[in-house]
Amino acid sequence: MNLAARDIRHNLTRLALTAGGIGMLLMLVLGMSGIYEGLVYEASLLVDRVDADLWLVQRETRGPFAEQSSIPANVENRALSVPGVVGARRFVFWTLQRQHAGRSLRSTLQGLAWPQDTGAWLPLVAGRPLGRAHYEMIADVSLGLSIGERIKLGKDFYQVVGLTKGMTSASGDGMVFVSLPDAQAIEFDEPGEAVRLRRNAHAPANLPATVSAVMIKLAPGADARAAINIIQGWPDLTAYTRAQERDFLVHGYVDSARRQLGLFRVVLVVVSLITMALILYTLTLDKTHDIAMLKLIGARDRVIVGLILQQALFLGAVGYGLALLLGDWLFPFFPRLVIVTPADYWLLAGTVLGISVISSLLGIWKALRVSPNAVLS
Repeated sequence: MNLAARDIRHNLTRLALTAGGIGMLLMLVLGMSGIYEGLVYEASLLVDRVDADLWLVQRETRGPFAEQSSIPANVENRALSVPGVVGARRFVFWTLQRQHAGRSLRSTLQGLAWPQDTGAWLPLVAGRPLGRAHYEMIADVSLGLSIGERIKLGKDFYQVVGLTKGMTSASGDGMVFVSLPDAQAIEFDEPGEAVRLRRNAHAPANLPATVSAVMIKLAPGADARAAINIIQGWPDLTAYTRAQERDFLVHGYVDSARRQLGLFRVVLVVVSLITMALILYTLTLDKTHDIAMLKLIGARDRVIVGLILQQALFLGAVGYGLALLLGDWLFPFFPRLVIVTPADYWLLAGTVLGISVISSLLGIWKALRVSPNAVLS
């Protein structure tokens, strides 16, 4: 008869409660990894999906995603003069928060260079791309808007004509896509009184149109480095490749979150280790008389070690299974995107195995110190 199995049945309630707690802790460890993967995905989503080889941004900045960037809109024409450039589109990207239908609606707005860009590249789940230059919008489903719904942005109302899914910014806000002229009208909208006061202060009423960046498309086989060297000679602009913009986001905006989530994972693993070690030690104390009897009848140390180690592995296995089941159920309800990769499952499995073995050491140490004479006490 397997002694570990018999002892597990005898202490089933205690072990089940411990395994449940361990499972919830391990689910959080898995969730931390998934949240970080989700942050990386959301941060690099636009950079990966927008068809741009180079990004032109304000000099000495790393915009438009990592920090604020503002350049003249006519840079688009200047960029087309660079050898190897076959396309240039203006890019507007910023966060807005409005009241709509009695609730606060926070989103990230992007301007599409209509009619060249109608949003057909977006993963639409309902509706259509933009069909005209003004007063139409595509929204992510996370914003809770529906096809045909109208929302006021600036001084005008915009009708939702398309819904997309999974298009969120690095901050987790759902994205809204309108035409570039509409995006600029929304961005620079201000009350009439503010315009009047600026005029009285002898400031220009109509400020020069600006955009966040200009996206460059290179011809097949064109030398990106040569184009960048030309643009770097301009005093007001800096050019970055798609890979560089992605790197700014992942190792800049997301890096602090990665380190913080990593610290929480370590803390949760340590808590799981301590919890398992204490419960195994307690179970060993309860079995002091039984262990002494086993030693008295000649049982070898490896039998006693196996008894405690198998209980630890049982706790770890049940906790791991619960973590996976709870994660599959709860992660879709998290406010931020959670992406759990196969590598995360394997890493967690290895962590659980290590926790199980290490946590059993305290119980094994206590068991091996039990004297056969203890059976008489």
